[in-house]
Parts: sequence; C-alpha cells; structure tokens
Amino acid sequence: MTWKRAVFALFAVAAGTNVPTPLLLVYQERLDLSAEVLTALFGCYAAGLVPALMLAGPLSDRLGRRRVAIPGIVLSGLASLAFAAAGGSLLLLFAARFAQGVVSGVVFSVGSAWVGELSKASGEGAGGRRAAVAMTAGFSLGPLTSGLLGQYAPAPTVLPYLVHTVLVAVGLAFAVRLPETVDLLPGRRGGTETTPAAPLVRPGDGLLVLSVLAPVAVCVYAFPSTIISAVPLLVELPYGGVAVTGVLAGVTLGAGTVVAGLQRRLGAWTAVVGTGAGTVGFGCAAAFASTGALPWLVLAAPLLGAGGGLCLAAGLTLTARLAAPARLGALTSLFLSFAYLGFAAPFALAVAAGATTAALPLAAAAALAALLALRLVPVARAGQL
Repeated sequence: MTWKRAVFALFAVAAGTNVPTPLLLVYQERLDLSAEVLTALFGCYAAGLVPALMLAGPLSDRLGRRRVAIPGIVLSGLASLAFAAAGGSLLLLFAARFAQGVVSGVVFSVGSAWVGELSKASGEGAGGRRAAVAMTAGFSLGPLTSGLLGQYAPAPTVLPYLVHTVLVAVGLAFAVRLPETVDLLPGRRGGTETTPAAPLVRPGDGLLVLSVLAPVAVCVYAFPSTIISAVPLLVELPYGGVAVTGVLAGVTLGAGTVVAGLQRRLGAWTAVVGTGAGTVGFGCAAAFASTGALPWLVLAAPLLGAGGGLCLAAGLTLTARLAAPARLGALTSLFLSFAYLGFAAPFALAVAAGATTAALPLAAAAALAALLALRLVPVARAGQL
C-alpha cells in the first residue's frame, strides 16, 4: 500500500531524533558537562524544530508534500552525519542538534499530513494513528539501538549516526515513489497565492485549539522526554551505563508506539486516558527520585511513554478534524509546534531540581497533568475529542 512507504519514511527520520539521547552520558563524561548543559543540548532541538514546523506545513499546502518533504528527508541524513563529525566539540554538538530539529520539523509536519491524506480511504483517524505509530516507533528504536551501540560497539559517538544515515537512505528511496496528494491549483504554483489565505480552522473552533489541542500537544513530548532525559541526569540510575539509558528510552517510547492503536477503541477518551497515564507516570518518577527504588522507575517509563503516544494519536486526529479545507499542513505544523514545547520540560525540571530536589518538580508536573486530565473530561463527554 502507498501509505506504508510514507509511514516508513516518517519512521526513518523519527528514528534519528533520539539517537543522541543515551549518548548524553558519553558526552557528559568526555566533556565534563553539567545536567543543565546536557538538558539544554537535548532541548535546543526544539529551537530549530518549531520555526521549521511553522514554515514547512503551510509551504507544503502551497507547493505540495513531495517538494517540501523530500529535501527534508535528505537533510535528516546529513544532520546525522554532522553529529558523527562533531566528536567532542560542544559547539558542533549544539549546531548538529539544532540542525536535526530543523529538518525533523520539516518532515514531521509535512509527513504527518502526507500519511493522513494517503490514508483517507481507511476512514477517520487512520492517518493520525499511522503517523503516530511511525513517529513513536522511530523515537523508541533510535535510542534503543544507539544505546546498545554506544555501550558495546566501537566509535560510540559515530557508529549510531552512520546506522541512522543508512536507514534514512532507505526511507528516501520509498518517499521518492510516493504520489503528490495536494491539488496544486494555479494560485499555489511556484509558492505564490492569488487568493487570501483561508483560516486554519472553521469558525468557532479556535477556543478548542487553544484550550484542548495545544495543552494535549505539549504532553506529547513533555511526558517521555522527562523520563529519558531529565531523570537519568538528575537521579542516579541503578546499574548505570549508556545501555541502560538506551533501554529506558526504548521502553518509554516503545510504549507510545504500542498504545497508539488503542485510539480506535478509546475514541474521544484517548486524550483523557493519555493525560491520566502521564499523571501517574510523573507520580511514579517523583517516587523514584525520592526513594531510588527501581520498581517506581519501571512503572514510570511505560506510563509516561504511553501517555505521550496516546496524546499524539488523539492530537493528530483532532487536528485533521479541525483543519479548514486546504490548511491541514499548516494546522499540523501548529500542533507539532505546541508538542515540541514539551522538550523544554527536562531543562525546566533540571533548573528547579537544582534549587530544591528532583522529586518536587516531578510531583508538580504530576499535579499539572492531573488538572489537564480533569479539564478534558467534559470535552470528551461532549464528543469533541
């Protein structure tokens, strides 16, 4: 099926986004970096990604998905090669991470819309689920692979990025065979418009975007990034090592992949269940930070990963439902821009933990997630999610 090629291309790019995550411990040892610097390195990805998201989606609505996504896939591989060449240079690491954010922003916004349009024959929600599975599967397998290679293979800061580059090459080969799904009207050709831009959403749905879609989007990455980035740097992990961190990331993000398919059964309650899982996951993470007891970490990782995956599936589906005609790419970009604000969570937690303890900001995050879950209950009952 055509949509499967688009899903694989999206997966290939997503796999690179968390390749550096378990390697943060290697960089920390080599460069003697603080937790604040490392979480900033992890989070600067969003600084490049959010502007790219905001530009790429609307651009693809005008120029077509192929003309924007294909160069983005190529640049994703080049970003991994830049990481491989960065070595022990902190400046180059920041530059490579920023570039990785830029190219991922292009592919995620355009690729999600492309998958959705190629999946229309499968019914409402199919495109959102497939795009969510593609991204969360990439997010989980990337760090799992790099963690094992970083621990047991030679050249830990080079080989994982080369493996990802090969994967991107395969994804590119699939993507170049995909059909265009945007009707390129004369007013859109060449990047110009002859008519005023349509609104992003239909009249009356703006409040739903700000009060529901935006906070659900932030949860998508705030949940898993906390457990795979902040917790390993703020709390000493049992057994230590790069491989353990990679497995932790793989389990967390793998849970998001597994549960994305549940959206079909959960329906309007998907986001409520997702934010509820995140609430309990933050609580377990706070308990682990307080006690150091491994069972709390074992519970926190899949709960936060599952919460993020469910919020992603629910958010993409709601985005497709709310988008005005011919503005799906632009609204998808806006949703993902809100989502990547969640990457600021590890840095905020690290700063707060420096002034207090790691457990306190994690408990506060649990309280905020609980408030959001309660806010979503009446919206789900009304069938608006």
